Amino acid sequence: MARCTLCLAAASCACAAAGGVSELGSLLRGKMILAPLTRGGNQPFRRLCASLGAEAAVSEMIFARALLRGEAVERARLRRAPNEALFGVQIATNDVEEGVAAAALAAASGAQWVDLNCGCPIHEAARRGLGAALLRRPERLAELVGGIASRSPLPLTVKVRLAADGGEVNVREVARLLREAGAAGVTVHGRTAADRYSRAADWDIIQRVVEDGEAVGGGMAVIGNGDIANHAQAKLRMDTARVDAVMVGRGALTKPWLFGEFRDGAAWGPDARERVEIYRRLTCYMKEYFGDDERGRRKAWNFLPWHFDFFCRYRPELDDETALTSLQTRYAQGSLSLPPVDRLLTYSGTDVHELIAAALWEASSDQEAFDKLSAVAEGPQLAELILAGKQAESSASGEQDELANIPSSEVGPGQGAQRTRRKRRRAPAVQRTDEEIAELRAARAEKRRLLGTPAHVDGFRK
Repeated sequence: MARCTLCLAAASCACAAAGGVSELGSLLRGKMILAPLTRGGNQPFRRLCASLGAEAAVSEMIFARALLRGEAVERARLRRAPNEALFGVQIATNDVEEGVAAAALAAASGAQWVDLNCGCPIHEAARRGLGAALLRRPERLAELVGGIASRSPLPLTVKVRLAADGGEVNVREVARLLREAGAAGVTVHGRTAADRYSRAADWDIIQRVVEDGEAVGGGMAVIGNGDIANHAQAKLRMDTARVDAVMVGRGALTKPWLFGEFRDGAAWGPDARERVEIYRRLTCYMKEYFGDDERGRRKAWNFLPWHFDFFCRYRPELDDETALTSLQTRYAQGSLSLPPVDRLLTYSGTDVHELIAAALWEASSDQEAFDKLSAVAEGPQLAELILAGKQAESSASGEQDELANIPSSEVGPGQGAQRTRRKRRRAPAVQRTDEEIAELRAARAEKRRLLGTPAHVDGFRK
């Protein structure tokens, strides 16, 4: 595997220099790629997407510095799912040496390419000169990319937005410099960092990036990203913008079978039983990954209930406009005309999602999972939670509950980067042993140490 990845990196650089499409670009051409998703891109979810037709995926963003210091959370994000055909590792760094070393670890983990994050708009990254902040100085970004690409054992791609937070749209200049620096590919998210997810993605600019590359003979794959909610939209974007591939995030979080629809060229509207089977499959993958004991369950609970904040947005037979809205807004829920389980799966709210997750975790078969969810749907506990939720909603002064950004690991389940003002019932405190408390405190102290602001926040070292 190491020899193959070295050959792939060399071939990609040679193709980029000579014109044409890099070998990595050829591998990714025509594919729908699962985006790097904070929290959402955990290994069990990527495994679920692969089982439903995903042919390529990128890991959650990994802070290269923390990875090289041996932080367990960051190293865990290198783990490739056993059924992933094409796997890339995304890193956040502004340092050439860090990038090269992180790429070596990615290669050792079985990744086929490494992706540099230059699009993340969250403060956690921007305050350290990472993510979208790198777009403020295109020439220095090109030096960073050139330094990593020339020494990386893997082909290097770069994920960008149209502009840094508060900056002018400069993605065409950035893409040109990345091509000249030796990047094997660029993923263009059709929004600025300031936009977050508040505006529609601008695919006209993405198309201009493609045309700029075609004018000079190519050499760098262009992947389009933003507002793809169904397979028809994906095909249309590929045809009109002429991108090499498309990348999806929220669309896959809402319906992970989107990849199979794209592969088959046909929509699939799974009924409640089929969706329960899919959600239980994710639960089983989490048991394998985190462990089937109480400790594993606590770890899985950082992810499993959270996923239902997106699963509950699914609505069958949506037109394109409604499908795009589904990426952003939690619909009116719980129509009494729906069967009990169908109705249950439309509810939002952390407490309800924890009930669903618990039923799936405790079930030993798909049928048992469906039966348990039926009992939840018609039980008194759900009714109490729904009533409490409506009372809290009525006190929120008509606040529109929209997803401003994919939540980071420091945002509570079911909440966006802009925290909602909706009052939620506090979950019962987790009972921990003294040893577990000491371990948790030590981990938090180490994380605070690792995430301190680096001295070279405004630039990078070569």
